[in-house]
Amino acid sequence: MNAAVATTVFGVFMVATVVLGLLALRGRGGGGGGLAEWSVGGRSLGPVFIWVLMAGEGYTSFSYLGAAGWGYNYGAPVLYVVAYMSCGYAIGYVVGPMLWSYARRHGLVGITDMVAHRFGRPWLGAVVAVLATVFLLPYIQLQITGMGVVLSTISYGTVSLNWAYFLAFAVTTGFVVVSGLRGSAWVSVLKDVLVIATLGFLALYVPLHYFDGYGAFLDRLVTEKADWLTFPGHGGGGSGGSGLGELWFISTTFLNALTVVIFPTTVAGYLGARNADALRRNAMYLPAYNVLLFVPMLLGLAALFVVPGLAGAESNLALFKLVVDSLPAWAVGVIGVAAALSSIVPMAVFMLVIGTMWGRSVLSLLPRFAERQKTAAQVVVVVAGSLALLLTYTAPNTLVRLSLISYEGMAQLLPMVLLALVWRRLTFRGAFSGLVVGVAVVCALVFSGNDPVGGVNAGLVALAANLAVALAVTFAGGRDADPRPDAEVLAHDPTDEEEKKEKEKEVLLPVDPGPSDHRV
Repeated sequence: MNAAVATTVFGVFMVATVVLGLLALRGRGGGGGGLAEWSVGGRSLGPVFIWVLMAGEGYTSFSYLGAAGWGYNYGAPVLYVVAYMSCGYAIGYVVGPMLWSYARRHGLVGITDMVAHRFGRPWLGAVVAVLATVFLLPYIQLQITGMGVVLSTISYGTVSLNWAYFLAFAVTTGFVVVSGLRGSAWVSVLKDVLVIATLGFLALYVPLHYFDGYGAFLDRLVTEKADWLTFPGHGGGGSGGSGLGELWFISTTFLNALTVVIFPTTVAGYLGARNADALRRNAMYLPAYNVLLFVPMLLGLAALFVVPGLAGAESNLALFKLVVDSLPAWAVGVIGVAAALSSIVPMAVFMLVIGTMWGRSVLSLLPRFAERQKTAAQVVVVVAGSLALLLTYTAPNTLVRLSLISYEGMAQLLPMVLLALVWRRLTFRGAFSGLVVGVAVVCALVFSGNDPVGGVNAGLVALAANLAVALAVTFAGGRDADPRPDAEVLAHDPTDEEEKKEKEKEVLLPVDPGPSDHRV
């Protein structure tokens, strides 16, 4: 009976999710518009939709599974998530409007477009698309796994993991192919309402139900689990420890805060905005949303006393062990829906971004696909999702290992994507050489088990090598022979006056530029 009730609640909300995605297309044409409408919402999303869409970056299945699991296993080091995201929003206050203005001015829809335009080499966008796909694909697999674990758990084991993985893939793939970024933004509203409601409820319920209040819970935590409250966390000390100390925390926060602003999914959110001011306002408001991330972290610590002895992957179920054991089935279903939507929304954006990069920067180089970029992008979405699902079944550890270098690997695009857009002197040879060295160094360090390096995040070490090579090659070689003026090549933060001019142009220019407007 419990399984039937919980899965029914789950199924009703999944239907509502698909309906919301379809409603998002009203007034956008039968096919949902062109590539820009599908991939960046026609560059017309207002502050509320941008806020909930970009907040979705912080609330994935990791929020319900990984954050609680890290809190359960290590304690304090998990706070790096709150730290880097809040710092990243501050950087995004400047970077977001700059990238939005650059993409709008040149009719671009992603970082691969920007790189290709900046260096005047279409094939370079294809290279970046392939590299970014390698670093993004693990996130799709992890979201499929996360949603599958949630569905299997809230069904009290009635739905097997294999079927749960397939349902996660099917719902998300169908949803993103039809509705694109606008549909994700609409569903983000439902997701955020459920996330705020369920985490707010659990923040009050768990301490009261299991410990008679926060006072008794925190007293017990300080007395019995003091290791979890300091760096490097539980099991972090000694030669065989985790290495998650102060240096790791600072270096990871710094690296991830820089990287998150050029992460392809973040940029998709930037480019969907109606104007740059919406991005500035969101950069101020979004850190407040991170307060909720403390809840699953705290519940992971609470689970130490309620369900002790969880090891390995089981620790990721710390929060749901508390939920399933003490709440009625309908409440378990609602919390499961919130966690599932926290997988669907970011997974949809990941898949959409991969499809857009390939449709725009890779397949468009072939004449037969040049005029059908949106169709090509939608096909790539299905292929990418299918590949992630296949590897979830056949070789889960392959993508799990790749996920270790996802953020650290994506960080190696910082000089080519961000530095190049503000500094004309950086040459193609310098940026490309630095990228090759940075990716090689981060792969070597991570896969040889040397992450962190002396307590420092391996990605930051690789980025330092990347920058050193990029600058050395740039200053040692001659200037790139690019006749275009700085205003055509470089990005800048638009002023209010420039934004007014952009709005005036909207009356004269089509919202969705075709392939002929893609200048590289």
